[in-house]
Amino acid sequence: MPKQETATKNNFEMVLHSAMELPGIKINRESFLRKELSKYFDDDVVENAIKTNPAQAGLSIKNLDKIAKACINYETAKVTTLSAAAGIPGGFAMFATVPADIAQLFGHIIRVLQKLVYLYGWQEMFRGDDKGLDDETSNKLTLFIGVMFGVNAANAAISKIAQTAAIHAEKTLVQKALTQGTIYPIVKRIAKLIGVRMTKTIFAKGVGKIIPVIGAVASGGITFAFFRPMAKRLQKYLITLPMASVDFYKNKTDSNDDNTIIDIDFSDIIVEDTDDFDENDNGESNEND
Repeated sequence: MPKQETATKNNFEMVLHSAMELPGIKINRESFLRKELSKYFDDDVVENAIKTNPAQAGLSIKNLDKIAKACINYETAKVTTLSAAAGIPGGFAMFATVPADIAQLFGHIIRVLQKLVYLYGWQEMFRGDDKGLDDETSNKLTLFIGVMFGVNAANAAISKIAQTAAIHAEKTLVQKALTQGTIYPIVKRIAKLIGVRMTKTIFAKGVGKIIPVIGAVASGGITFAFFRPMAKRLQKYLITLPMASVDFYKNKTDSNDDNTIIDIDFSDIIVEDTDDFDENDNGESNEND
């Protein structure tokens, strides 16, 4: 099935690039953290969180969960409203274009993704004012979106990066890890799996043949059911990583090897040809969110 694999991979890549062309998709880490954290914490804590990360500034997962929940609810409400207003046009699987509603959906996936990773300890996703997607950023987005879609190999790849990045200089390390040759085959297979999952979730449930009149309601409802659990899944995963742990930084010894070249071995990560998704994990906890 090489043809199907290429199609599904290209579908995701098309959507990713189309979403990045929309206005307001990039979230500036410093501005976001300052705005959100200043609602609850003193200025010195906020500045330390920006300079290092929230956990290193002493902000626990419990401190951050309220902000994360508000971010998820805000982005869910916004994208659901847009989806209901627009309806979802059919034919995406047949045409080499990305419907506006699908681009908007993935634009908000990228927005909520950035907000969550910044809260839970990661650095700036994008470099400067570059409008294009470089390899590092594209690979990083693919891996995090893979986590949101439940692709187990994406969890494994990010866990490897996080374990080392929390100890060494994240900016240099992540850039190197996400542009080295061993990560490319993994990212490409994950992109393919996201494409498969994207097609099944959005289109196989009849979204491509929405009946007039009920289209807006169906579109908004499907978007809500699709978006929020994915955001919650990412949040649930991020809090397990060391850069979200206050205790990790309390016990961490200082490292002066910021310029040391650190290699990350991705060779043991296997991306299966089958739909490598954890279907039982919908990202929701037992709490009343």
